[in-house]
Amino acid sequence: MRTTPGFPTGALVVFQGDSITHGGRGDTEDPNHILGHSYPFLIASSAAADEPDRDWQFVNRGVSGDTVAALAARWQVDALDLRPDVLSILVGANDADEAIKRKPQEASAFGAEYRMLIDRTRTALPDALLVLGEPFYLPTSPDLHEEWAAAVALRAAIVRDLADAFDAIFVPNQAAFDAAVLRAPAEHWIWDGIHPTYAGQRVLADAWLSAVNSRLS
Repeated sequence: MRTTPGFPTGALVVFQGDSITHGGRGDTEDPNHILGHSYPFLIASSAAADEPDRDWQFVNRGVSGDTVAALAARWQVDALDLRPDVLSILVGANDADEAIKRKPQEASAFGAEYRMLIDRTRTALPDALLVLGEPFYLPTSPDLHEEWAAAVALRAAIVRDLADAFDAIFVPNQAAFDAAVLRAPAEHWIWDGIHPTYAGQRVLADAWLSAVNSRLS
């Protein structure tokens, strides 16, 4: 598998999402901390080391706790104003959590809000490459159960449909983790049912690179 993305030289890649993307990123421009320790860091580090002449720029704007509605509230400043060439989004875990507290099988609001976000993005950035990450789940927490898995699966299906509708790249994260548990227990990849370990972040990075490069090849 190619370990760097096939983007044009100088491309700006922006990652958006919740805590899974946030990865403890820093508040300053310190290059040691600005990308955090999540899959954007792994993608950017291999790309910058392997092909430094391409001058790719990677920006992480994930915010812990965000739902798709929270993304929309800061979208102009944290996404559109940056004018990215590539915009990657991974969201849905917090939406699933909120849905369980209200009505577990209801996902229409998530779909409608996500669609409006993509519509808005396509209008402002018609040439940007969109990458939509699939929400995922592994049963590694006693507090998360079948209801949680169902809520995540509903939102995963919506993200796949939106990727098809808007000609975005879909990253099949669930399949990647399902394959990973054939090699090591679920706890090796996701420690609490939601947040990946460092090994799990590698799974996300590899799935992202595979999906992106399949489109660009």
